[in-house]
Amino acid sequence: MKILAINPGSTSTKIAVFDDLVLKYDKSLRHSVEDLQGFNSIIEQYEFRKNCILDFLSEQNDSPKSIDIFVGRGGLVKPIPGGVYKVNESLLRDLRKGIMGEHASNLGGILAFEIAKSAGKEDKSYIVDPVVVDELDEIARFSGRPEMPRVSIFHALNQKAVARRFAREHGKKYEELSLIVVHLGGGITVGVHKNGRVIDVNNGLDGEGPFSPERTGSLPVGSLIKLCFSGKYQLHEVRKMITGAGGMVSYLGTNNGTEVEKRIENEDHQAQMVYLAMAYQVAKEIGACATVLSGRIDAILITGGLAYSELLTKWINKRVAFLAPVHIYPGEDEMQALTEGVYYATKGEIPIKNYI
Repeated sequence: MKILAINPGSTSTKIAVFDDLVLKYDKSLRHSVEDLQGFNSIIEQYEFRKNCILDFLSEQNDSPKSIDIFVGRGGLVKPIPGGVYKVNESLLRDLRKGIMGEHASNLGGILAFEIAKSAGKEDKSYIVDPVVVDELDEIARFSGRPEMPRVSIFHALNQKAVARRFAREHGKKYEELSLIVVHLGGGITVGVHKNGRVIDVNNGLDGEGPFSPERTGSLPVGSLIKLCFSGKYQLHEVRKMITGAGGMVSYLGTNNGTEVEKRIENEDHQAQMVYLAMAYQVAKEIGACATVLSGRIDAILITGGLAYSELLTKWINKRVAFLAPVHIYPGEDEMQALTEGVYYATKGEIPIKNYI
């Protein structure tokens, strides 16, 4: 069984082709600020990213016609239990509308479906564990205003994949552990995993938690209200300030951690302070999550693209190592997790769910 996995992130589109569970080839197609700045929304990037994927498949002397199964990263659909979902019209409609917000992952199911459709195989397209997997404890939903409950939007696929990997490596079941899992990427999320459920996590999409390479995280509410009613900005402009043009890129003009570290090596004080502040905010969020578990934490797991940064993870570790052992899993297990999910589902070992 040949499987194409597609994982759109805020600054890249990762693709991988598997033969059953064996990786044949993969590629992270990077998208710079310049590549994406001409688009006003994520959905507008669809054709650009689709062409990037098709061009790469062609370079590998491959095509959609040779693929059996197409799986995309799940996006901001309605809050649903984790699992494997076949892409249908209801799912496509909600991904295109962005009913729970705008995020690159909304393109995952759309790209999987459209590329499968080009080969006449649209009934072979799926998503796995979308970012809106919702397992929050009831108490975690209170925000301070009943009109604005907290919602679960995070890197569910990667956080859960890394948590299960840690459990396997230590001879434990994921459902037995209490973990704090940190995803460091274009967005940053910090989740509390207790007995197989993510019972609390920051909304990494639109204004909660630490700032990230291109998202603001939590902002001073009073200042945000004044900015919104200043008459200077339209709704889409404010949204882009928060998601896409916020965080590190707003201070330094780049969303590239490697570039920032080179600037730090060259004694750029502003670059060092912004990078250090990002690490500080991540550590502070981990500390908050520790209270959810009453301090009884088996491990803190740090993953995502920025987990390759020894500098950033060192700064975070220095502040949180007293809480629990810290384990670094650089990069992402998402491609393997997508593939495993759809592989076992098509084999009948995991139910294929219908999105309504």
